[in-house]
Amino acid sequence: MAIKLSQGLKLKQTQSLMMTPQLQQAIKLLTLTHQEMTDLIAEEMVENPMLEEIQPESDYQLERLEDQNREMSGEEFQEQSMTNKGDDDFDWQSYIDNYNSNSSQPSMVGPTNNDEMPTYENIVSRGMTLAEHLEWQLRMEELTEEEISFALKIIHEINEDGYLDIPFDKIVASTDIDRGVADDVLRLVQSLDPVGCGAENLVDCLLAQARIMEERSPLLEKIIREHLDDLKDHNHKKIAKDLAVSEEQVRKTSELLHQFYPKPGRLVSSQDTHYVVPDIYVVLVGGEYVVQVNDDGVPRLRISELYQSVLNKSDTSEDKEANRFVQDKLKSALWLIKSIHNRQRTIEKVAKAIVRQQQQFFRKGVKLLKPMTLKDIANEIGMHESTVSRVTTNKYMHTPLGVFELKYFFNTGVGGKDGGVDISSEVLKLKIKEMIEAESPKKPLSDQKIAELLSRDDVEVARRTVAKYRELLGIASSAKRKVK
Repeated sequence: MAIKLSQGLKLKQTQSLMMTPQLQQAIKLLTLTHQEMTDLIAEEMVENPMLEEIQPESDYQLERLEDQNREMSGEEFQEQSMTNKGDDDFDWQSYIDNYNSNSSQPSMVGPTNNDEMPTYENIVSRGMTLAEHLEWQLRMEELTEEEISFALKIIHEINEDGYLDIPFDKIVASTDIDRGVADDVLRLVQSLDPVGCGAENLVDCLLAQARIMEERSPLLEKIIREHLDDLKDHNHKKIAKDLAVSEEQVRKTSELLHQFYPKPGRLVSSQDTHYVVPDIYVVLVGGEYVVQVNDDGVPRLRISELYQSVLNKSDTSEDKEANRFVQDKLKSALWLIKSIHNRQRTIEKVAKAIVRQQQQFFRKGVKLLKPMTLKDIANEIGMHESTVSRVTTNKYMHTPLGVFELKYFFNTGVGGKDGGVDISSEVLKLKIKEMIEAESPKKPLSDQKIAELLSRDDVEVARRTVAKYRELLGIASSAKRKVK
């Protein structure tokens, strides 16, 4: 039998996500509070002469209405000419060193002076700790009690940078959990927002972040796992040789690391107190609840006509240098304007989805708050759960019932086993609190008795579940509540 050998070239078209500084800025804007965003815009306006604010005498109301009725299309949010080409000047040494050094905490919101804002705004709020933020997400996962218990052990060993303070093997050794299950739980914790928390070292932290990319890159994961030190030294040639790829592939793939955080825990800050400025207003109009994004204090930006004229000057060597400067600032300004617009619309999408899901809550009160998870909203609006988590962090909604953090509306279902009615954990807390407040001081209700009373409303919960929520409410046991 003759075997025919042939050589040829094949072209293959693939897609990959390139994370430029501009796109990172757009993602960062999602996590900022209203006040932090306005502060950032003010800084950008000082640094970028291409930006100028539209004065009140402009057609502000017309533009506002147009913005409310127009969703940004995917094409408008493409990078196109903004892609960084050959960004080989990234300081990997500083990036790696950042892992071993301190970093500053993000600033928190300050008080507002706008007299027209509702009085609800001036409530004092404490930011979530990293552990509380992770536990909040964990409660929405479908886990066994053993898995939840082990996940909490992991979370409580995570320091403020997001890393485990003790070896993972030591945590496993302190329990009877199966090693395979333990590894699965660890990976789940590392996938919570901020992604990468719960790692023992920088390599594991970055790998956790690489695993949740929309399009996973095996080459990127190999570089992180085997060549992080070579990357720090810009030794692309050695990496390319060891992994049998071109230096250009190594360079482009390594640029994806620009979006990763070596200290993910620092993304969640728990300052003492801050003043709440609502990001969303929900008002009743004609029997329907309408969502309005808070644009108060957010400058309406446009490109300066004065600096645009510089681009039309004669093509002298001196003008070329000026044109290059103006073009860079123009790209930066355009991207900021689009990013602000995208942030506001994303928050609006999430808020509208929450209002649609929680209609009974808005109409009849807290007792009808229904179970809802990040996944429910993510599926409805077509976004990743981590994006919804970022949008809901430190964002507040002003409603006819009061001011609520967006996270308040996300609750796991409780009491739905054995044919019971599924209610939200917040509603269960409220029911337990009301029962205890109405009890006889001389004969307080035991946790078992509360569980039995709840079952009459088809809420089937165990005694230990009642005890857990009672403790979360800061209420003592029946023995300590009894008045002799």
